[in-house]
Amino acid sequence: MKDNIVQEKSYKFALRIVNLYKYLINVKKEYILSKQVLRSGTSIGANIEEAIGGQSKKDFISKFSIAYKEARETKYWIRLLIDSNYLELRQAEGLLEDCEELCKIISKIQTTSKANNS
Repeated sequence: MKDNIVQEKSYKFALRIVNLYKYLINVKKEYILSKQVLRSGTSIGANIEEAIGGQSKKDFISKFSIAYKEARETKYWIRLLIDSNYLELRQAEGLLEDCEELCKIISKIQTTSKANNS
């Protein structure tokens, strides 16, 4: 089986998001924003998995579009957690970098897929 970079990166990112969620709940006693970042952060990889198993090129592009929007949303929640002092920048820098990298990879896949679909 050929390695799928975006599939692997989104899965590892989701694991980090789950650990972030546990930290926010257990240590920071934060229950609202943590659920938001958990939902969007784990949704990225789930949508990529759905795209890979998509029934058509249109389905593939649609799921990657959702994954991209979820990645952007996750970046928003992480920034909000930093600016509201639930996370220190040094704690979240790696997450923000990984999230930005996922946005770029997903965007490139979308662009390439749309160009090949024309």
